[in-house]
Amino acid sequence: MADIVKATPAQINIKALKSLISNDKLKERVAQMLGRESSIFLQSVLELYTDGDYLVKCDPNAVMAECMKAASLKLPLSKGLGFCYVIPYGNKPQFQIGYKGLIQLAQRSGQYRYLNAGGVFEGEKVKYSRVTGELVIAGEATSDKAIGYFAYFELLNGFSKSIYWTKEQCEAHAKKFSKAWSKPDSPWHTNFDAMAIKTVLKQIISRYGIMSIEFAGQFAQAVQMDDAEDHIDAEVAAEANAEAIVMPEDETAQQTVIQATEEEAGF
Repeated sequence: MADIVKATPAQINIKALKSLISNDKLKERVAQMLGRESSIFLQSVLELYTDGDYLVKCDPNAVMAECMKAASLKLPLSKGLGFCYVIPYGNKPQFQIGYKGLIQLAQRSGQYRYLNAGGVFEGEKVKYSRVTGELVIAGEATSDKAIGYFAYFELLNGFSKSIYWTKEQCEAHAKKFSKAWSKPDSPWHTNFDAMAIKTVLKQIISRYGIMSIEFAGQFAQAVQMDDAEDHIDAEVAAEANAEAIVMPEDETAQQTVIQATEEEAGF
């Protein structure tokens, strides 16, 4: 008698996810959000789930719930694009918006000409006016050790704003507001610079940026999803402190997104 090959937990989970993706109610819900892009999105969910040995250990229903958060923000899930991620922590998946995702949401307002964030390093001198908000970074870096972090934007109407936080200010903020700070393996301890850059970017947009109904809703939703701060934004370190990102002036505001829930999605 031939030996019966028993399916592995990963194979069982993949089969369950494929069945979920084929569910007509779920497909209809995704189509309402993304239109013609819905089939591409669902395929990207499957590719994301089967890429590597970590996410596939998570419950497929929980993974789909996190992926639907990306759909609600109309952000692609492809790792290569770096707009957002679904990261497994143990066997619990979690949606995380990336640096480029925040840029994308700002761009949708149609009001940003420039938006940039990065580190200030040893050897560089910072002149920051708390009254006018003017920020000047001068000198040459003598090492790759950051002493502070900046964020800057300019709107199409000419309004601009910059902020600068020292490394100590960022650390104090993390200790006060980040649930992940107490964890030894927290990215605040393993990749402090990346987390600090992302933090100042959130601060400047939420406090001083354009808050149209569409953009404010999307940005608040994205920040709420991301507040666990358990993800290392590798693309922040790669993209920040490079050339400022130029926003196209003809970008129009998008329709208000609809936040999906597990119940609405039918799983």
